[in-house]
Amino acid sequence: MPQKHTIPLATGTLHLNLIPGKIPLHRLLGFAARVSSKRKFLLVSKVLGKHYPVSPKMMAWSYRALARLVLQQTVAAPSLWIGMAETATGLGYGVFAAAHQEGVQDALFMQTTRYVLQGHDYLAFEEAHSHATDFFLYYPEQAAHRHTFKTARTLVLVDDEISTGKTFLRLIKAYQAVNPQLEKVVIVSLVNFAHAADRRFLETESGVAVAWVCFREGELCFDDSHNAALDDITINVSGNGACKKPLLAWPGRLGMSTPMHWQAGTLERLLPLLGASDADPRPVLVLGTGECNPPAIMLGRDLELAGYKVKVQSTTRSPIHQGNAIAAVCQFTDNYGDNIPNFLYNLDLSAYRQVILCHETPLNDALLSRLHAWRAISARFQLTGPSTHDATLHFFRP
Repeated sequence: MPQKHTIPLATGTLHLNLIPGKIPLHRLLGFAARVSSKRKFLLVSKVLGKHYPVSPKMMAWSYRALARLVLQQTVAAPSLWIGMAETATGLGYGVFAAAHQEGVQDALFMQTTRYVLQGHDYLAFEEAHSHATDFFLYYPEQAAHRHTFKTARTLVLVDDEISTGKTFLRLIKAYQAVNPQLEKVVIVSLVNFAHAADRRFLETESGVAVAWVCFREGELCFDDSHNAALDDITINVSGNGACKKPLLAWPGRLGMSTPMHWQAGTLERLLPLLGASDADPRPVLVLGTGECNPPAIMLGRDLELAGYKVKVQSTTRSPIHQGNAIAAVCQFTDNYGDNIPNFLYNLDLSAYRQVILCHETPLNDALLSRLHAWRAISARFQLTGPSTHDATLHFFRP
């Protein structure tokens, strides 16, 4: 028997019919109202590390568990693994890295992006319900990676949640125009609420074998309350379309065949700025920025293994109403030159001994304002060689 859940939000009422599963829903999800006329609800993950602070240990568990479920589906090589921007870039990379650790061979990771990289070919598609609908999937930069991209037998698509599957179908169709040899698609998510008819439509239209992997699944529907005071609120979250290549350092947008590794001594240079792990019982908060949250997740896990209590989270361009699973809203200007709002949710500075802000862009006024406001340590990500898997962090306390 499906488990029925009714969640009242400021924008309407969300109804869930949940298929029984092993993980309690309250451990996976909270709920909130989105500032959007296209989709007025948000599933707030408690394991993703985006809108809610999460321990690296919990995130690592989710990556490993999902990767093992994917590999049970028989992933024929070569395979292409894609994390969906902006919310699931860290999740996508984490699942890929865990699959690599489990022994997957001849695999390539990429992430979609909302940023323009002039001089690079790309597949363009839309996420119709999103605040910023345009997405790009760039062709890999290295020749070997491009070969994998064009010849993959298995496509693994990773997102935090699925409501209809329409965005994935658009991406699959665009990708098949480049790689007609594709044999199988594995759709991976923390939760999947696509209706049975939507799943069948995707499977039929894609014309290849499709497997669905998730922790919990069911169906949802939303009753709009038509709250005029909230419906009239609009926030511009679309970028200016300028080329962002000089600002971007994280290589996931252009292809990675192996997980990232820190240059020797990277963590050791941070520890003197933090003090002893037992000097303060509160956790360290490690923040990622927008699409570039894998470095924060990696650093958070390393600090946790070094004996520190840690929470990981990320800034986002997604506007959400305060209430339900969103206890606090912090708004500031983005650090990618778009002059649009970014947000950090559920921030309680008194709960943390230190904030570390991981970023790929150069320090600018937007970042400096956050560093001062949060009394944070800057951790700028940088590749250290021609490969896409050796990197370091440069630490700075203003």
